[in-house]
Amino acid sequence: MTRRELVKAAIEHRQAPRVPYAIDWTPEAAKLIQDKLGAQDMEAFFDNDVQSIAVPWWNWHELGPDWARPDVPTSRASVVGIGSYDKIVDNVKAARDASDKYFLVRIYGSHFEKAYFSRGFENFLADIAGAPAFAKKLCNLIVEKNLVMLENFLQLKEIDGVLLGSDWGSQRGPLMSMPVWDEMIAPGEKKEYDLVHAYGKDVWVHSCGDVSTLIGRLVDMGLDVLNPVQPECMDIAALKKNFGQKLAFWGAISTQQTLPFGTPDQVRAEVRRVRDLMSRGGGYILSPAQSLQDDVPVENIQALLEVAREGR
Repeated sequence: MTRRELVKAAIEHRQAPRVPYAIDWTPEAAKLIQDKLGAQDMEAFFDNDVQSIAVPWWNWHELGPDWARPDVPTSRASVVGIGSYDKIVDNVKAARDASDKYFLVRIYGSHFEKAYFSRGFENFLADIAGAPAFAKKLCNLIVEKNLVMLENFLQLKEIDGVLLGSDWGSQRGPLMSMPVWDEMIAPGEKKEYDLVHAYGKDVWVHSCGDVSTLIGRLVDMGLDVLNPVQPECMDIAALKKNFGQKLAFWGAISTQQTLPFGTPDQVRAEVRRVRDLMSRGGGYILSPAQSLQDDVPVENIQALLEVAREGR
């Protein structure tokens, strides 16, 4: 079984020889590993089963000063493309020829975050409450542009999945009420998920915080993989019990407690516990809940990788 097939089996809740893993790291953690272990190539050091694929996207461009003020802006929201389409088809095909990994395009802040990047966090939350028509129009504009950009690369058969997302939760719960999320966020998300699925790709979503009240909605909308599944603010056993047959999880290993502060033996025990719980019946890609930071000792990183690679 190739690593691409291994990840697909996990997402589809099929039996596989082992649990796949995909571990992220910060630049600071990379420097720590380089300094302590002498490993220079982080991709080779972690050797994940999931490979990130870069594609062109878009961003806001020279927004007028009124976009930073509390009042609803009146100037046009201008955008600019990021990246290049030159040789993207050839590059992705060459990458596939050289790798048996699952290919994931990572967009991350694709919708709600994109909105508050234009206005500032507090201003956009105020827009939702005080100027909902403007907030909804802005969300619709973002989704329209996202759909165009998505379709520019979704035809590439080498790509397996797309990671979208926005941080909808704090560690105490969602950042907005469910009726507001249903009106402002859900329609655009559903359009994006449907487009990705129309091309036969898997939909992955990243949202930090406690989003447990949203998960049923996301499942109904067709979500395939949820990340990062923070165990500090959600009951991962309950998530597995309630949604584990319909949804795959990527993450769930504590980056706030065990990894930075535990011993290597404690890390091994915790990773095995989470792996065995979350992979029961399939549906799990092993990973810390967030990217590894430089507060994690290299011995704990090695212990994490040791368990992640069991069965290889």
